[in-house]
Amino acid sequence: MAPAAPIDIDHLDRRTSGRSLIMGIVNVTPDSFSDGGDHAEAGPAVAHAEQLIAEGADIIDIGGESTRPGAAEVDAETEAARVIPAVKALAAATRTLISVDTYKASVADMALMAGAHIVNDVWGLQREPEIARVAGAHGAAVIASHWERETYSQATILDAMKRFFDRSIALARGAGIPDHRIVLDPGIGFGKGLAENLLILDRIDEIVALGFPVLLGVSRKRFIGEITGREPKQRLAGTLATNVLAAAKGVSSFRVHDVAAHRDALAVTDAILSSREPQ
Repeated sequence: MAPAAPIDIDHLDRRTSGRSLIMGIVNVTPDSFSDGGDHAEAGPAVAHAEQLIAEGADIIDIGGESTRPGAAEVDAETEAARVIPAVKALAAATRTLISVDTYKASVADMALMAGAHIVNDVWGLQREPEIARVAGAHGAAVIASHWERETYSQATILDAMKRFFDRSIALARGAGIPDHRIVLDPGIGFGKGLAENLLILDRIDEIVALGFPVLLGVSRKRFIGEITGREPKQRLAGTLATNVLAAAKGVSSFRVHDVAAHRDALAVTDAILSSREPQ
């Protein structure tokens, strides 16, 4: 299969790209929950990224610190040593958009200098607010995920998320990042239980209604295992079901391990959605 055509950084919303976008996951970590150790060196990581691009990935997301429950934090030097060689090598080999999965401003700065285009921050730009300035200085896009140390009930989670995103959006705008380069991610599984995850997914159109591109990352996650009883690498069907429903609710892009299956499923979904008569 030929590599996917590169998607412009200014077309991260399905309303401008015209279709669902797929972000392929490349973890250069020893301890990620699903694929830890599979691509921990730059060579295997780049080879895996190129395979995902051949399968149809529009964006490659490279991460050097696991965010699974109970994972140990790593310092910036260790994370950079894992991430930067992979980013640099991939940037030299492809024109596909590269995202760096980090909340550390120093790692983001080095990755953007090495050729990345997007900063994917699981703490929504709020753990190290300097990261927004770094992204703005490089002309990068940002993905702001919802993750707070507080826990919320089903009755309050959506309102809390909206307040959190208001703060993330303000940080991004304050750094000169235009709205079409600000992507929101509800952070499924981050500090949320099964009931909260399902509520957010059912009402994700309320996040879409905020007017920003929305990315969803549910690939192989625990809540799917809680429902199906499957182990991480057997959760593709549950992941596909979740993402197809989210696409129908207006979600723009999907962070996944299994690119080829999602390319087909979302192509069919997009075709059905585009066949609707204009309202």
